[in-house]
Amino acid sequence: MPIITNIEDLRQLARRKVPRAIFDYVDRGSYDEISYRANTDDLKAIRFRQRVLIDADNRSLKTTMLGEQVAMPVAIAPTGLTGLMHGDGEMLAARAAEKAGIRFTLSTMSICSIEDVRSAIKAPFWFQLYVFRDRGFSESVIARAREAGCTALFVTVDLPLRGQRHADIKNGLEVPPKLTLRNALDIASKPAWALSVLMGRRKSFGNIDAYLKNKGGVWAAGAWANDNFDATLSWKDVAWARKLWPGKLVIKGVLDAEDAKQAADLGADAIVVSNHGGRQLDGAPSTIAALPRVAEAVGDRIEVLFDGGVRSGQDVLKALALGARGCLIGRAYLDGLAAMGEAGVAKALSLIADELRISMSLTGVREIAEVSRDILFDNVDDRRRNT
Repeated sequence: MPIITNIEDLRQLARRKVPRAIFDYVDRGSYDEISYRANTDDLKAIRFRQRVLIDADNRSLKTTMLGEQVAMPVAIAPTGLTGLMHGDGEMLAARAAEKAGIRFTLSTMSICSIEDVRSAIKAPFWFQLYVFRDRGFSESVIARAREAGCTALFVTVDLPLRGQRHADIKNGLEVPPKLTLRNALDIASKPAWALSVLMGRRKSFGNIDAYLKNKGGVWAAGAWANDNFDATLSWKDVAWARKLWPGKLVIKGVLDAEDAKQAADLGADAIVVSNHGGRQLDGAPSTIAALPRVAEAVGDRIEVLFDGGVRSGQDVLKALALGARGCLIGRAYLDGLAAMGEAGVAKALSLIADELRISMSLTGVREIAEVSRDILFDNVDDRRRNT
């Protein structure tokens, strides 16, 4: 087993362990991947102020996200097809999150169902909703999430239509998936991955299968989802979800300050500044570039969460400094899951926590509530120019 020092090590291990089509589905973005690359590049460009001779002992990562106590300001983002990265992937990731003291968010397009995840953990978890044209499905899945004790509903609003992802088309990994000769040969060369998926509880989209009464399997469920993406999605649908959901309502996929204000006006409890991991509108700004303006517009009204390009504890700290309450991680935990199952997710979370704690110490911050723009190097230059 190679020595794992960062998320990139997990990513490289995942690349070797899962079929190319599955890896590219997670790892790639839409069109020319401008926004996908900007998410990580713009985070890397931010610099810290290094502070010295400040007591570096007893740093605490504890905070709250959506009013819930968490061990660090990180949650697992909703990601589709997680159970194809590793058999029972959503259940394994939820268990790792529970042990780490953070929240797991289940995707509508998961392989394991809401009920599967509920059976795997005792802690609360969150659920992400795609509002399909068939509102009967939405009502049904919201009721199931309530029955499972989910404490927050994330309504994804940046996918009325799917952005084209060239790698997925070339690999045959569309919705529904297409089996090609190259994929079949690739799968045959990954027997450990194939065994984990075959032994998993489900092989299709568990939440949609339950609605379709398990008729037709992955192809029927995938075709149903493809046919039901709703290009008419509007703010009235957010108001409709607010009436149906009694818990915390989170609008995921906001990049613009005016949209953030609208979400707050409609009674959302939080937003996620997100560009869908660079998988939708290519050429949109990176999420870290959009974050400060959004946070300044609504940060005193609703909670601002962040995703996109988060691969380290330093990325988390930068997002907090620019106005986020907490971060959601997608690819970082999926790489761990593909590399080493539940242990890989736990490793990814521990890497992020350790780097966050060390970076807080070296910037002179003792606890999460103290994080502000003052820890960023550019902010020092701004202050000097203004004096």
